[in-house]
Amino acid sequence: MKNKVYLVGAGPGDTGLLTLKGKACIEKADVIVYDYLSADELLKYARKDAELIYAGKKGGDHTLTQTQINALLVEKAKQGHIVTRLKGGDPFIFGRGGEEIEALLEQGLDFEVVPGVTSAIAAPAYAGIPLTHRKFTSTVTFITGHEDPTKKDSSLNWKALADNSGTLVFLMGVKNLPNIVNRLAENGMNADTPAALVRWGTTTRQQAVTGTLSTIIENVKAAGLKAPCIIVVGDVVSLREKMQWFENRPLFGKKIVVTRARAQASDMIFQLTELGAQCLEYPVIKTVPPQDFSLLDTAINSLDTYDWIIFTSVNGVEFFFNRLLDKGKDARALGNLKTACIGPVTADRLKSYGINTDILPESYRAESIITAFNNEPVAGKRMLLPRAAEARPILPEELSKMGAIIDEIATYHTVNDTENVDQLVRELEQGAIDLITFTSSSTVTNFKKLIPKDRLESLLNDVTIASIGPITSETAEKKGFTVHVEAQSYTIAGLCEAIVKYYIND
Repeated sequence: MKNKVYLVGAGPGDTGLLTLKGKACIEKADVIVYDYLSADELLKYARKDAELIYAGKKGGDHTLTQTQINALLVEKAKQGHIVTRLKGGDPFIFGRGGEEIEALLEQGLDFEVVPGVTSAIAAPAYAGIPLTHRKFTSTVTFITGHEDPTKKDSSLNWKALADNSGTLVFLMGVKNLPNIVNRLAENGMNADTPAALVRWGTTTRQQAVTGTLSTIIENVKAAGLKAPCIIVVGDVVSLREKMQWFENRPLFGKKIVVTRARAQASDMIFQLTELGAQCLEYPVIKTVPPQDFSLLDTAINSLDTYDWIIFTSVNGVEFFFNRLLDKGKDARALGNLKTACIGPVTADRLKSYGINTDILPESYRAESIITAFNNEPVAGKRMLLPRAAEARPILPEELSKMGAIIDEIATYHTVNDTENVDQLVRELEQGAIDLITFTSSSTVTNFKKLIPKDRLESLLNDVTIASIGPITSETAEKKGFTVHVEAQSYTIAGLCEAIVKYYIND
């Protein structure tokens, strides 16, 4: 339906807390109007042709006023668009969603509201603070913390709030914390009442500070907490000491640079984030198809003349099958071939096209395939090797020595990705990065090209380097890097495991 506006709660920051309906609204929108507190990662669900309009409000710095946002929603809907208004948290919990709907109603425009997980509930939960508990309280009150402290008469009944035995949750109140504390104290709340502030709740930047009504102001000041924060006041805050879980994860608080190509980085980012790390995505390479497909096309057209096809990476599988399908063929074209793969992830990707590999070496490197072929009649066999143009020569060289006839074809290239290089250098200058991951020799080589030659040592002085395996480590050391962490299993999961062990044993 055109001429419709969806007011969607984007959730509190953890992208996994977006509702399925909210995701569907992002996917089908012609126009997306989003807030500062709406996670940028959610925009990856948008159509490539969708118009993205930032309307965020940050610390008094408003890109658009509320009146302008209302007018924008009306304008875009009247133009016949499906508009998704993406709002942090929930549209109706101090989100001014009601005002936006009123503007739409005045113009007779259709709308839907998709509730979101509000930070008022989610941030305390991620901090280990249940807002209700049978042994403590059965009530919870949500309050705006954004009230002007200079107002002569408050719109809040502070006496009722101070006498309330339930949990109080103030949103957007960190700047007014002294006023909130003083108002509660003046109206009789016990100075020993537990209190907590949670900043950037549910994200890997989450920070929680606890205390009592008499100490929380100084504790927050000492911790340097700034907006956005949730304030929780009540006895349930005392449960955080034993119930906190989110910040207990092994990589919590670590900033880790992922240099892998963007198209392949999602799995690694997911695993590291689940372990608590804040991932900074700086892909130093990207994979691109060859400029000339003639050699690959010739091989695809004559697959029946080969005995084996060897895949050394997931990219090799993807680019090969993309071209195979483009030419109107499918997995049946490989029906007469035996297959070999380096690594279980590569084998899994091949299996997704309906083919089980015949050879899967125990070790995830080219040398292991050579060993595996010791048990196969290789002499005189024709082998197709579709892989990166920059791959090491050892595999075709050694198989040729065994008598195989090798057609090594560049199925894809890795090239420099220079996006956000300046930002990466700034992060290194500020000492904000804890660890850099290298998942291939090409990520090492291209990373070094991006960093000023005379500054490599100083910028990486206190940074941990993690490598996916010995070949990558060897390249890193030749390029002047000190490798601190090396995966025993040469996979993304193995690398993540090695990083966890490094920090646990540190």
